[in-house]
Amino acid sequence: MQTVETQNEGLKRAYRMTISAKDVESRIDAEVKKIAPQVRMPGFRPGKVPANLVKKMHKDSLLQDALNSSIQEGVQKAISDNKLRPATQPHVHLGEDYAPGKDAVVDFHLEILPAIATPSIDGITLDRLTVEVSDAQVDESILNLAKGQKSFEAADKKYAAKMGDSVVIDFEGKLDGVPFEGGKGEGMAVELGSGQLIPGFEDQLVGVKANDEKVLNVTFPDDYNAENLKGKAATFDIVVNEVRKPVEAKADDNLAKMFGLDGIDKLRELMKVQVEQEHNGLTRTYMKRQLLDQLAAGHDFDVPPSMVEAEFEQIWAQLEQEAARDEDAETAKKEMEAERQEYRDIAVRRVRLGLLLSEIGQANGVEVSSQEMNMLVQQAAQQYRPEDRQRFVQYLQETPMAAAQLRAPMFEDKVVDFLFDKATVTDKTVTKDVLEAAIEAEPDAKPAPKKKAPAKKAAAKDEAKEDAPATEAKPAAKKAAPKKDAEVAPAKKAPTKKAAPKK
Repeated sequence: MQTVETQNEGLKRAYRMTISAKDVESRIDAEVKKIAPQVRMPGFRPGKVPANLVKKMHKDSLLQDALNSSIQEGVQKAISDNKLRPATQPHVHLGEDYAPGKDAVVDFHLEILPAIATPSIDGITLDRLTVEVSDAQVDESILNLAKGQKSFEAADKKYAAKMGDSVVIDFEGKLDGVPFEGGKGEGMAVELGSGQLIPGFEDQLVGVKANDEKVLNVTFPDDYNAENLKGKAATFDIVVNEVRKPVEAKADDNLAKMFGLDGIDKLRELMKVQVEQEHNGLTRTYMKRQLLDQLAAGHDFDVPPSMVEAEFEQIWAQLEQEAARDEDAETAKKEMEAERQEYRDIAVRRVRLGLLLSEIGQANGVEVSSQEMNMLVQQAAQQYRPEDRQRFVQYLQETPMAAAQLRAPMFEDKVVDFLFDKATVTDKTVTKDVLEAAIEAEPDAKPAPKKKAPAKKAAAKDEAKEDAPATEAKPAAKKAAPKKDAEVAPAKKAPTKKAAPKK
């Protein structure tokens, strides 16, 4: 096997490898010798099938396996001999004129990680802005918790429903006067103004009273889940069982008992800890922003273009999602396009900082233990259906770069904590508003646009996010598609059908 370098420009490397036909044939013979004892063929005793017949039976797969193993070993040897640190998986191409019995000419190229001088970690100075937890903040958090536990009580029979109320109905949907499958239900509670049902359904329930009967005229959305209902005009015959008014949220012992606590005092203790954790998270975010700014200012080196492109695509996809939710989506997208280069610069910064943190961690013995890695794998596997979890674990075992990507956020946190310990830290007590404003502020930030632009706001916070360092390729594993459940006809997004509540 012969390998010659064909490109050495910046961080790009390319090689041409020639695998002799003799080498491929010897690998095939070795594999035939290995599998022959297990091959069975009519007319021969087990394990006694002649090698030439085994080779003839499996010639295509044997050739493919021999080529693959030769290429893999050749690529790894080239990486090792040239002391390369791949930034991406090598791209391999077998010559189109290859035929069995001929030498195989293979071209492969890759990008490598830059050589980074051991970063200096001396002289880092950080401000640690902390926020004391006040009784008012705890009270506010409890009140927000109470509001989230929305409840309703029966209204007077003559009470007319309004937005925010809950109306309990029996219903039957019809297309052209004929009931359709899945369009009938009893005792369904509809919160007016929640937007959970198809457009127009909730609005037509405003003003109804207990025991009212009414026909609702609606049109199913064009993207509705049920094919037979997409874009169709329908009617719903409804009977109002009861109208319920929302109960004002109260921070009392009853609220605490809803969460399995003895009383409001225990809930206050719990919420105080939660508020403290929120403040600590903001403090860490601000300290990390300062740390990354100082590291970025002190280091400048080339980064692999493919890693920058992958990071940019991730940022851009997030921005597109934000822009799509904007009230003026077209304007938001135009603003994004006008600032495309700025977002690419952010991608370059994030990749460079990721490589820098990785280098600092390796130089100082920071590592993720096997126990911690097992915990990360098990947590990630929980996102998949039970029958797919083992396949996901196997994928990580067979794909080192995917496993490295899973490990990266914890590794980054450990490196950041290591640098915090080495830094000179000045403590300052501030208000939450001051801390949040400090996090939002960017030294090179432009004036905020006059129009609402959530996409831009998301980008402004992008560098402050504790993303994993961009030192590895993103894993290609896909989550198994969840199984679809039964549909309730009026539902806007076809939720899982629930049992009808008792009247």
